[in-house]
Amino acid sequence: MLSAKHREIVSATVPALRAHGEAITRRFYGDMFMAHPELYNLFNPANQRDGGQARSLAASVLAYAEHIEHPERLGTMVERISNKHGSLQVKPGHYPIVGKYLLGAITAVLGPAATPDILEAWGAAYGQLADIMIGREEAIESGDAARPGGWRGFKPFRIERKVAESEVTTSFYLMPDDGVPLPAFEPGQYLSVKVHPPGFPYQQIRQYSVSCAPNDRRYRISVKREDAPPNEPSAPSGLVSNYLHLAACEGDLVAVHMPLGDFTLTEGDHPVVLLSGGAGITAVLSMLEHLAGPEGGTREVVFLHAVRGRAQHAFAEHVRALGRQRPGIRIGVLYEEAGRDDVPGTHHDAVGPITAEVVRRHLPEREAEFYYCGPLGFMAAVEGALDDLGVPLGRRHSEAFAPDPSFAAGALVPAPQARPTP
Repeated sequence: MLSAKHREIVSATVPALRAHGEAITRRFYGDMFMAHPELYNLFNPANQRDGGQARSLAASVLAYAEHIEHPERLGTMVERISNKHGSLQVKPGHYPIVGKYLLGAITAVLGPAATPDILEAWGAAYGQLADIMIGREEAIESGDAARPGGWRGFKPFRIERKVAESEVTTSFYLMPDDGVPLPAFEPGQYLSVKVHPPGFPYQQIRQYSVSCAPNDRRYRISVKREDAPPNEPSAPSGLVSNYLHLAACEGDLVAVHMPLGDFTLTEGDHPVVLLSGGAGITAVLSMLEHLAGPEGGTREVVFLHAVRGRAQHAFAEHVRALGRQRPGIRIGVLYEEAGRDDVPGTHHDAVGPITAEVVRRHLPEREAEFYYCGPLGFMAAVEGALDDLGVPLGRRHSEAFAPDPSFAAGALVPAPQARPTP
């Protein structure tokens, strides 16, 4: 049990975590995978190579220590992590493994500073959080499974259609193989796909936004092919995205988890501003389709999408058509670079990065809710723009397409990769 003395000790370790947190989490992952390579079934190797997952975990360990006196303030973090753990089928039996290697990493990195009292306090603190997480994860999974059409774990879906949306993005229309109508889901949620790429020793799970409006017939995921970075040609390409693009065929079966995630539209009549960067369009496209459809009401909607150029611009015509579907929807597209044949007003509306001035030009007159999704660089630019515009934190809703070293998106227990990933 976590005592007042334990909480005091954990709080006192905050400076050490600030100084050594990433070193601790890197050691943790290395030792854990060496002893339990089967856990590679739950992790994206790319996020281990570039250190993103270690940074995310370090930020979350620090957040937990800082809030140890008021665990109720961890609600947002617990909810987001619980959804992602559910999509990966993290089980109660994984938690003792993580606890063992987390304490071992603290011992190895801090050395004599990791006194028996500190290790006891962190063991109790980890146990408390594990109990919270296990309870919430079971509640989510059992609740979803009890819904009409719901299920536990993964079940087979058939690839009904495979459609190229741009040079780098392909959509997969997934139908339940048993023919049972799908349960309702929220615009902005994601599902997990489990595959076993040829030549790779472990199954791999990736999370992809459901890129269509809610319906009871099929899911659509839209997957960006992740190639090796131009400045690192020897780096491996995205394992699962390339498998889906190059090897998966119409008619194939893939294992799919029910949609999860807390990046969803809030109820109300406030205007909605949707901002996406690159592949981040997949999450907000579901919201746009819903808001443009018969169930979406009459809320004013602004959709701003930033993308490198026309070759990478997925859903270009589809989004323009949604903008014409009803009054009150405005579409804006920013290209990083315009080609010689690109026509302003047809292919794009402006050239350049997302800035406060760009957002200001499109703002509704009434106070709006902001939803944004994309890679970390885009997210940082949007956060800066919204800061400049004075948008309160309570009206910002976001999800990053990378391990996010922030309080809201990190994880203290086996952290799933952010979505979608290679």
